[in-house]
Amino acid sequence: MSSSLSFRLSRGVLSTISPPIPHAKSWGVGYKPTKTRPLLDMSQGVPGTPPSKVLLDALSQSSSSPGSSGYCHVLGEHTLRSAFAEEMKTVYGPDIDVTQDDIAITAGCNMAFVATVMCLADPGDEIILPVPWYFNHQMSLNLLSIKTVPLYTRAIEGFLPSTIDCEKLINPRTKAIALVTPNNPTGAIYSPDLVSKFAELAQKHKIALVLDETYRDFVDIMPPHTLFSPFQTEVSKSSWSWRFNVIHLFSFSKSYSFPGHRLGLIAASPDLLKHVTTTLDCLQICAPRPPQLALASPGLLPILRQSIQASAQSLEIRHNIFRTHLPPGWTIGSQGGYFAFVRHPFVGIPAITLCQRLAEELGVLALPMQFFCDDSVGSELESLGQSKMDWERWIRFSVANVSDDMVKQVCGRLHECEQHLGLTAE
Repeated sequence: MSSSLSFRLSRGVLSTISPPIPHAKSWGVGYKPTKTRPLLDMSQGVPGTPPSKVLLDALSQSSSSPGSSGYCHVLGEHTLRSAFAEEMKTVYGPDIDVTQDDIAITAGCNMAFVATVMCLADPGDEIILPVPWYFNHQMSLNLLSIKTVPLYTRAIEGFLPSTIDCEKLINPRTKAIALVTPNNPTGAIYSPDLVSKFAELAQKHKIALVLDETYRDFVDIMPPHTLFSPFQTEVSKSSWSWRFNVIHLFSFSKSYSFPGHRLGLIAASPDLLKHVTTTLDCLQICAPRPPQLALASPGLLPILRQSIQASAQSLEIRHNIFRTHLPPGWTIGSQGGYFAFVRHPFVGIPAITLCQRLAEELGVLALPMQFFCDDSVGSELESLGQSKMDWERWIRFSVANVSDDMVKQVCGRLHECEQHLGLTAE
């Protein structure tokens, strides 16, 4: 493509994929919606409900305060850091060893990831990501010239990563393992035991375990893990502390249904946060103040916990509806959090081809496997007993951001694939 620019762009940005969400949404432009057949968007992981009124009121009040227009501390409002250390006890248990000094507030969880890995790795160093991966993690590493090392998962095992496979990938240039649980894109929920095994593996090799728990409030298993507990026994060394090598990331966007306000969180040793202060000062100065001040309103977080639980229950119902109404032949490989990862039944048709046709002809937006892995995938899959042809048939459906009725409509349109798209199921 020709360019009017008279200067050269960086190799990092030129070698990084274009953002997948706008790519997928461009497919939907060709669809002609009607009143009875609207465009059904299950492409992006966004909350399906607005923030609760009590949060909106708090946001209105904090936004109108002249004091909220100034800077705050690089690591965030002291009041929110303190309040959220307490809030974490409702998720991980009342005895967890997490304090306000372990917490940094960022402008979104992607910012939390970037600020963290900038502290961990230099150009040419390596970070291990399970595949399918969250594309923004891989994109960020590529922009920083940090090598992404793929840890392939198996569909037959529900796309859960293996510590045995992971250890084979660790070498002197490895700086971290980065996990997302519940997973994006697969929805796979990593058990507390699996999380502990990865923490132990990271400690054994003196590397960091970056644990992105953006969707932690939308699981049945509580606590999601026991790493924060001073009484945990899963990691073998009795003197081990999570602060030695665990870096927890969180997004306020999903739990509190306000992604546009851009708040994320890092929980890590204060020894690391000293350096995170440096990266954040260059990247954001500080996270947006009005949402921080709103969430820190006295007594608000416990009230919002009730709406979070209600959202989780509604999402569980929606997952059940999707599972019940999915057409025969469409196979769910894993499901949880915001997502269901589904293999379509049309042999020889790459998911990226089918997803484009679904958007343009049937008005259904979803994301193909090809957005969550490297183009060169092939021989590694075969060594794990998986064929590339089957691997390329997986599709991510975001169950969270549509209504129950729209989930049924999506499944109804998937029923139409053979008739309207001229495809034959296996």
